[in-house]
Amino acid sequence: MDIPCTIHRLHPALRDDIGDLVTHRPLPGPALPNLGAFLFLNHHGPQVYGAPNRGLPFGPHPHRGFETVTFILEGELTHRDTGGHESTIYAGGVQWMTAGSGLIHAEISSEDFKRKGGPLEILQLWVNLPARLKMTTPRYVGVQADQVPVLVEDEGRAKVHLVSGTRGGMTGPVDSLTGVFMTFASIAAGGRLVFEGLAGRDVFFYVVSGEVVVEGESARAFHLVELTPGARVTIAAQQDSVILFGHAAPIVEPIVSHGPFVMNTVGEIHQAYADFRAGAFGAMD
Repeated sequence: MDIPCTIHRLHPALRDDIGDLVTHRPLPGPALPNLGAFLFLNHHGPQVYGAPNRGLPFGPHPHRGFETVTFILEGELTHRDTGGHESTIYAGGVQWMTAGSGLIHAEISSEDFKRKGGPLEILQLWVNLPARLKMTTPRYVGVQADQVPVLVEDEGRAKVHLVSGTRGGMTGPVDSLTGVFMTFASIAAGGRLVFEGLAGRDVFFYVVSGEVVVEGESARAFHLVELTPGARVTIAAQQDSVILFGHAAPIVEPIVSHGPFVMNTVGEIHQAYADFRAGAFGAMD
């Protein structure tokens, strides 16, 4: 049946700054350890870095067993990893890293940004991998804004930036290993977006800025929206808004996470630390 989703619960993003980087985290939260396949979200900024500055604080660190999806809304982000990938992605672009069997990466600011400063707003989402893919070969996809298709909808009042999956005859630049549909979208006041095909999916919906309404209930900026099960959702903007929206197939498996690793058992977490200490993830200067 074509049942619309409604708002079940709202989860505020709690302030948790990292050094001088303004950070809000809605997931995990006190009432929501994970939202199905979606495990973690950090919302950095918006803020303006002065000149000069120390840049982002995310030096080399390991990951295994999941994917990081990073949205650069303002500013820039330089990525390096032990798989040999390196790129600087600018505003409107996305970085999608599959940690898989394990690598070390750094997420830092370029020397130019540290010298000149400027605005910065970045979202990083962690997406789980099923047991069959947790030890897959790591990979990295970095796409600039002009590589992300933009669907203009609702007579120009809404713009959907399609990162992965298909919509309106277009396909996003990232081919998700698990069929994740992922977008970020801007909706002008009075505009609306409809997302369909949600039945049986884990749905991720975060209000980055502004205020939106779903079936008569509102959600403001810095809130993760937990929806009721349904086949579609209509999101209407009360004011100019930006949202992060995606959905994924459920992964009905135990989740055991510790620090930078997400596996299925405690033993696998111990093995991840042992492999990291043994140098199995490579080395980075």
